Amino acid sequence: MSVFPVPPGELGPQAAAVGVDPVTMADLLRVANAPGFERWQEQVRRTGGCSHPIRLTGQTVTHDRASGAVLYSYSTTSEPGGMLRVACGNRRASRCPSCAWTYAGDTYHLIRAGITGDVNKGVSTVVREHPRVFATLTAPSFGAVHNRPDSGRCRCGASHAEGDPTLGTALAPDRYDYAGAVLFNNYAGDLWRRFTIYLRREVAHRAGVTQAELKEVCRVSFGKVAEFQKRGAVHFHAVIRLDGPDGPDTAPPAWATVALLDDAIRAAAARVCVPVSASGDLPARTLRWGAQVDVQAIGALGREELTEQAVASYVAKYATKAAETTGTVDHRIGERAELDKLALPAHTRRLLEACWDLDGAYPERMLARWAHMLGFRGHFSTKSQRYSTTLGALRQVRADYRARQERRERGLSENLDDSEGSTLTLAHWIYAGQGHTPGESWLAATIAKEIRLNRDTAREALADMPDREIEGEW
Repeated sequence: MSVFPVPPGELGPQAAAVGVDPVTMADLLRVANAPGFERWQEQVRRTGGCSHPIRLTGQTVTHDRASGAVLYSYSTTSEPGGMLRVACGNRRASRCPSCAWTYAGDTYHLIRAGITGDVNKGVSTVVREHPRVFATLTAPSFGAVHNRPDSGRCRCGASHAEGDPTLGTALAPDRYDYAGAVLFNNYAGDLWRRFTIYLRREVAHRAGVTQAELKEVCRVSFGKVAEFQKRGAVHFHAVIRLDGPDGPDTAPPAWATVALLDDAIRAAAARVCVPVSASGDLPARTLRWGAQVDVQAIGALGREELTEQAVASYVAKYATKAAETTGTVDHRIGERAELDKLALPAHTRRLLEACWDLDGAYPERMLARWAHMLGFRGHFSTKSQRYSTTLGALRQVRADYRARQERRERGLSENLDDSEGSTLTLAHWIYAGQGHTPGESWLAATIAKEIRLNRDTAREALADMPDREIEGEW
């Protein structure tokens, strides 16, 4: 029986009724009426409604170590299309909202554990007593842009609405330093690295100790995320903390205070510079952070405006975004001619063109390769070694939970440390492609929406329960 019984002649009106084009509707009907549709839905649900799942073929066999008997076997030959679909894991919300949601959740817990502590994630709760701040380092000015100042009126004379597309674009494009903007983005990782070096020096100076002595009594820990401003310049948000010499489990010295950390951050940011040599007709430059350095103490348990939960949520929010928030594309541009085929805002186009214009002058910086990121080539989310847990550890906990769940369903031991156990699992997988057909994409998006709705409903129910600690959006 057809899941969607639509006569061929009525395909067009039916497609319009559900908001899809006839081609997508035809493929949707094909998928819905194909053998194994229920199993296909189950696979997509297990990926969280992933937009671009990875397709695999292969098999897995579990043997009894002692007798060699086969306890369990699985092959994709019995799956819809002969393939198993697994989540792509892409962090970009523009590419896969479902996987980005998971990535943001992991980032939230990583950052929050470094602020509040979490024994389940290997971070002692004593970090709540350590000096902690939320710092923002910005880019310098490359020219006047349309904005919404406190006065309410932009330099252009207009009062822009919050969603005005002209916000962040150059007032005078011919005088805007597009080259400086993309070079700053490109060297932003170097600026951050030097900032962390100077920060330790500034902390040591204010404590009256040498850098070698600082390592014996205090450690600077951080977790940071990059964000693109509307003008296309990257800036960094960071949780910065002072610990004892062995990390979050040890208390910092008495001289380690929020005031000292605040002062050291501002001094370090002011000292950092990265020289860029002259090349051809291009002059030498010295790249620096912008004058706007914001440092705020993190309040505990909501006692201050900037709460622990708010900071973790803010960082997690930007962990899934990139330069596409400025109107650029979220994939690499193979050649400059492709720019003519893209519908780009004029300001963003000038930034992309600057990357290609400067590529020959600074070949080691790979500006053209990173043009879609407006020159930025660093990691969006990083942390110091002892700040908190790792994304890998969080993913492993999730994978272990699912593995134990499956072993329990199959009647096998839930012990995953099977080096001395009773079973041996052999697996062989082959990459078979990625993504959905148009109809599959529509159905997967519907499933993802249903999953999000169920999560929101569950979260609201938890919020109404007393004596429960609700961890932000995740």
